[in-house]
Amino acid sequence: MQYLLDTTDTIVEGVGFPFYGKLHVLWLIAAVLFFAVTGLAYRKLDEKGRAVLRKCVALAIIADELFKMAVLFIGGNYLVDYLPIHLCSINIFLIAFHAFKGGKVLDNYLYTVGIPGALVALLFPSWNELPAYNLMCIHSFTVHILLAGYPLMLFIGGDIRPDIRKVPGCVLLLGGLALVALGFNLVFDTNFMFLMSASAGNPLKLFEDMWGSHLWGFVVIIPAVIVLMHGPVMLVRKLKTAKA
Repeated sequence: MQYLLDTTDTIVEGVGFPFYGKLHVLWLIAAVLFFAVTGLAYRKLDEKGRAVLRKCVALAIIADELFKMAVLFIGGNYLVDYLPIHLCSINIFLIAFHAFKGGKVLDNYLYTVGIPGALVALLFPSWNELPAYNLMCIHSFTVHILLAGYPLMLFIGGDIRPDIRKVPGCVLLLGGLALVALGFNLVFDTNFMFLMSASAGNPLKLFEDMWGSHLWGFVVIIPAVIVLMHGPVMLVRKLKTAKA
């Protein structure tokens, strides 16, 4: 099938899908269904069952990444740009570590950064230049659904309890990962974590258009995400405490 093994670097123009067209909407519906099914299933499991499900989802994410690598190697398209150093890709390793070892700061990082990062990728897919049947397109949707689904599953099940006191640790972890990505960008002329530029369709591009640099977007978006992810939870807890 034509374009099956192409990437966004090799694909011809005019064969992709539009934002919020039929294909995009169907994937978003599939994502919501996955989040609901896994979250509700996780809530009903005992601790042993939860541990198994966590590891299964983590291993599915790793398998999805290995599938990507196989597709790229078979098509002769593997470049340093495809190393798992993007914001979402790094979470592949963090989720795997969490599934087997846990950790309160990592709980909150996956909740505070992992969920919105993967959801934004699903809402504004940078791979929309690819056709529906393209294997990299399929991988990009499925891996981001899994990456968002893992922490959402734990949050719905009550295992992740957002704690604003852990946010500084989350920011430090994010900053450390950004420094690693920046090092790769400077050495290999890549754009991991969108630190060097933002393409059309990326929300960071709006800040470049308004203020001359997409990096201002991080200054605005990071605090906004923290408020969005922790504000409602803190409000609900306060209301419950007031009623008690």
